[in-house]
Amino acid sequence: MTQPAVDGPVHHAGEPAQPVRPENPEQQPGPGGTPWRKAAVIAAAGIPVGLLWWLLAPSGLNLLTGNPDLAAGTNTATWLPRDLVLAGLCLLAGCIAGSFVAGTKHHQPGPRTVILVVLAGAAGALIAWGTGVLSAQWWGAPADTSASASVAFSLRSYAVLAIWPAAIALAIFLNSLFPGSGGKPRR
Repeated sequence: MTQPAVDGPVHHAGEPAQPVRPENPEQQPGPGGTPWRKAAVIAAAGIPVGLLWWLLAPSGLNLLTGNPDLAAGTNTATWLPRDLVLAGLCLLAGCIAGSFVAGTKHHQPGPRTVILVVLAGAAGALIAWGTGVLSAQWWGAPADTSASASVAFSLRSYAVLAIWPAAIALAIFLNSLFPGSGGKPRR
């Protein structure tokens, strides 16, 4: 005689048919810690992002191009690239943070966690902006802003600040659509 094939978990007498789940899954630490810890790490990442913005951007320390013509904020050609450098850094930070929070195939973040980390991404973007401007004030050359406030190291397009939280939300959304193999090799 042959035994029937079993597809899935075996249910033994005396065991509950479904695994016992915690009352509030939002408070269960997932891979990487609690949602509050993840949010704090995401928001604190704004400090190195802001420092990188000032180091790399034109009219900052200008390490990205090294072009002396782009070192001064009086050159209006530096204003858009300066904003784009912060936009690129926010996009990178948001993608990394979103993949950090996205979870696994069997453990997706809950709605509260998603909202919390998206708000942390917004806080991180604001911290990055403030850190970059503060770095320019501390270590940059003084700028005469009588012609325009944009001569000083600043952000002209505030919509750039929405890129970081949007990238986090998009990364979590894409991970929920395409969760991958859950760490198991494909056959």
